[in-house]
Amino acid sequence: MLVAATVLGAGGAFALPSAPPSGSASPGGPGTGGTRGDQDESNGRRGDRENRGDKGDKGDRGDRGEESGRPGSPGSGSARPTTTPPSTAASAPTSPSPSASASASASASASSSASASGSASAKPSAVARPAPAGAVLAAAEAGPGAGLPTAQGLQQALATVLTDQNLGTVGLAVADAADGQLLYGKGENAAATPASTTKLATSVAALSLIPGDTRLATRVVKNAATGGITLVGGGDPTLTALPADQVQVAGVPADPDTAPASLDALARQTAAALKAAGTTTVALDYDVTLYTGPLLHKNHDAENIAAVTPLMVDEGKVDPKSLADAPARVTDPAGAAAESFANLLKAQGVTVQGKAKAATAPAAADAPVLGRVDSPTMARLVERMLTTSDNTLAEAIARQAAIAAHQPAAFEGAATAVTQELTRLGVPMTGVVLNDGSGLHPGNAIPPVVLVKLLALAASAQHPTLRPVLTGLPIAGFTGTLGKRFGAGSGAADAAGLVRAKTGSLSGVNTLAGTVVDADGRQLAFALMTRTGAPVDTARAAMDRVVARLAACGCR
Repeated sequence: MLVAATVLGAGGAFALPSAPPSGSASPGGPGTGGTRGDQDESNGRRGDRENRGDKGDKGDRGDRGEESGRPGSPGSGSARPTTTPPSTAASAPTSPSPSASASASASASASSSASASGSASAKPSAVARPAPAGAVLAAAEAGPGAGLPTAQGLQQALATVLTDQNLGTVGLAVADAADGQLLYGKGENAAATPASTTKLATSVAALSLIPGDTRLATRVVKNAATGGITLVGGGDPTLTALPADQVQVAGVPADPDTAPASLDALARQTAAALKAAGTTTVALDYDVTLYTGPLLHKNHDAENIAAVTPLMVDEGKVDPKSLADAPARVTDPAGAAAESFANLLKAQGVTVQGKAKAATAPAAADAPVLGRVDSPTMARLVERMLTTSDNTLAEAIARQAAIAAHQPAAFEGAATAVTQELTRLGVPMTGVVLNDGSGLHPGNAIPPVVLVKLLALAASAQHPTLRPVLTGLPIAGFTGTLGKRFGAGSGAADAAGLVRAKTGSLSGVNTLAGTVVDADGRQLAFALMTRTGAPVDTARAAMDRVVARLAACGCR
């Protein structure tokens, strides 16, 4: 049975019948190991290299938590402990605080990730994941204000852990995840450097602007001007040139709806179409006009992030099978992708004349299509980006948000699109400054209270399309950038499995924003932002103890 989905290619969104698309039935793994954003969360000695503002700080690799050997795929909620209550809606307090987000609902939805309304026709098997959403949005007690912590109770519970000198300067906001009501704050309105928690803003805006079942298309079309063919980049950095048995994401195999599109499948389609027309030799160029502006991030280091281009394979890694925290990136990802494609065509009996070059003009909208492969859905891409803190993928998603908002697909246009969409959603934007979608830029600023509003918005029954923001959060002690945190030596091990949070790191900056189940079964949203000179692993352990204290108390 064919189900319509929405696809973004170089020419914008269009309806696509998929069951599943031929390109998505490609090598297993939600990518090729990818740029794993916050990968140092798994090892304090790697520091902040992921989102570091100071390129000279070789000790800091940011939040690059390693998933190798960890259960589940991005967004999986299987590791949630059995103490987490069943999926039921949490009733709102009888007198919500005025600080609640304008867009937050009075109750948390127990529905799973769903396709955004207004898309062509949702593909349930590709978008819905009931188990993770149920785990994330569950609440233990029914009734108005059941188990709601008080400001006094939270203050007493957190007093000791917040005085830990390893935290340095602290900003903290704690809210009821059910409706966004602010319960406790310490410098909650003071804008701080968010590092990779910027990805929460990118994710909320993108899923609000783009249907969750949207797929990013990479196509090959005939070029009437040259008589050859054009490889058209659609903004999918997870496109892989690896054979199916070699594709991994930090050692974790893919499930069917997170498997990346295959460049080999695209070559096979194209070669078959050319040979059917009697063509075995062809000229090749490639179209990268979907994006505008500079290719390199302000903090580009050719490791934590690739050059930002709409055409690349294996996230621009020099070694596509590398599982390194910050793998070396190729200088010209688009050119490298075209070269890989030419080699794959040759393997199928089609010779490419000379070296592929960038096209001088965008591919014609009505150019005959010889082949097309499609990424996982936007909902799945967001989950992967958050779980592994993937900088390259974050910037790609931010540019798709810019395109949807009719802004230039560049760093500045993406930041404008995210800012405008969050404002439209009612997120308080006072103090917010965005310069990118990944959080690598040290000039970004977000107050803790805004981060908890974003989380509450994602939990709102009014915004089910934002669920992947929650299901994509790493699980403490189990997945993604929290896979090796909240361990036995941290003093926070009792909170393992009870916390799901986005990590963030730059030189001297560590942030953590997510949800935690407290002792009464209440789902709380929190944002903890620190600036300190303490060693990275020491600072993170101190942060984990703050969140563990939230998990341990009812605080009433």
